[in-house]
Amino acid sequence: MGKVASKLSSDDIHELRQTTKFDRRELQQWYKGFLRDCPSGTMTKDDFIKIYKQFFPFGDPTEFSAYTFKVLDTDNSGEIDFKEFITALSVTSRGSMEEKLLWSFKLYDLNNDGFIDHDEMLAIVTSIYQMIGSMVELSEDEKTPELRVEKIFNLMDKNEDGKISLQEFQERCKLDPSIINALTLYDGLV
Repeated sequence: MGKVASKLSSDDIHELRQTTKFDRRELQQWYKGFLRDCPSGTMTKDDFIKIYKQFFPFGDPTEFSAYTFKVLDTDNSGEIDFKEFITALSVTSRGSMEEKLLWSFKLYDLNNDGFIDHDEMLAIVTSIYQMIGSMVELSEDEKTPELRVEKIFNLMDKNEDGKISLQEFQERCKLDPSIINALTLYDGLV
């Protein structure tokens, strides 16, 4: 295995400036930080889970971070390289509402069939409940993952076919201020 470059090449910077919402200086800073945390130039799923565990010490983020890792690992190599990392960061921190909703939809669509079914939604929501642990007080109608999923399906599955399409997901998310707030939480921070 060759040595990882300590700086991004001009070609890499040019490509990433075209595909992300970061400027040259930001890309160089993020790359430097990425290499500090991942000297090999890639991040494994175990590395990713360890990072999540630092942010959620009162719960178990293992499953949720594994699902998130799968979305980030766009080439299915089993590792996240800097390009995959910075592209996802660009979408989640500075992307348009549509870009963020598409990224979120991909997270829930575990089998990549273009729909979110009840089991997929339950798997993700359960992993979120495990991750947050007792950090958040939930309303009675959301005390369990099953109750939350039922509430979501009642809201989103308008044609009642047992699955949520990207269009249903986007339309319903845009109508819910709490989802919009969650999706725009990091806008301008990065």
